[in-house]
Amino acid sequence: MALSGRSLVLALFFWVGCQAQANDDTTTDGRATEPAPETFVLWYRNYDSPAIRSLVQLALDKTPEYGPYTLRRSEELSQGRALLELASGRSRLVDIANVATSKEREAELTAIPIPIDGGLLGFRVCVVKADHLPRFRGIQTLAQLRDSGIRIGQGSHWPDTTILRESGLTVITHTRYEILLTMLRNDRFDCFARGISEVTHDLRLAADPNLVIEPNLLIAYPMPSYLFVGPRDTLTAHRLQLGLERAIEDGSFGTYLDHFYGQAVARLNLEQRRLIVLDNPLLSEESQYVSRETFDNLRRRLDLLVPER
Repeated sequence: MALSGRSLVLALFFWVGCQAQANDDTTTDGRATEPAPETFVLWYRNYDSPAIRSLVQLALDKTPEYGPYTLRRSEELSQGRALLELASGRSRLVDIANVATSKEREAELTAIPIPIDGGLLGFRVCVVKADHLPRFRGIQTLAQLRDSGIRIGQGSHWPDTTILRESGLTVITHTRYEILLTMLRNDRFDCFARGISEVTHDLRLAADPNLVIEPNLLIAYPMPSYLFVGPRDTLTAHRLQLGLERAIEDGSFGTYLDHFYGQAVARLNLEQRRLIVLDNPLLSEESQYVSRETFDNLRRRLDLLVPER
């Protein structure tokens, strides 16, 4: 669900009331007590990503009026389980998760509709075994990729799976990211399609010299990646959105993007790759607009042209 102006006003009134009550709290000797830090539990895959963890911290740091905080790593839950926990609101196993958006996710959760990586997640390269690189030579179109028999690995709950299958590509899935890497090593599929904003971090963690980035293809589709919280956690949602908006206004969001993604994107030689564009049928109307604007801006900045399909 999207954040409305009315709910923002109500949340701010609620926050002001809480602050007034907190300001009245004193110790027995008359000294004001410091408010206890609020703990936010970030999904472990996001917490383990320096870029995403830093962005959540940036948004929280930009909103000191909401009070102090601590950020904690969640248990190692699959993406599907993490989103179910967020949607149910029955536990505090996860408070914040960053995932690709879809109409279903926006209906069940509260989205902060700002693409956290500037839209880079929808630009995908293939992580492959080094000895499989010859299989990708000569592929320049979606039709050729379909006919090649190349199998693409993705998470069972990732929107990418539907996008790729709707385009006629063969997709092999699993619920756990770590298992997908093992499946790639064991030839269960040929290409682990990863966003250009995450792939260098992935390979650094994998530390496997036999896994490399295929140098010629760039699969692209509009797919913003948002921060999500539970459907009733409006206060956290507004704090995160306000923090991100302040970071955009003061330039620190741009600094963040350049620091975490600038060099990685440059090393991928995107302007020299063959672009294969896919449709994304999963986006809400609002996210279609946000994503299309972001996607087109990225393509212009990368000086990429859409080939005939």
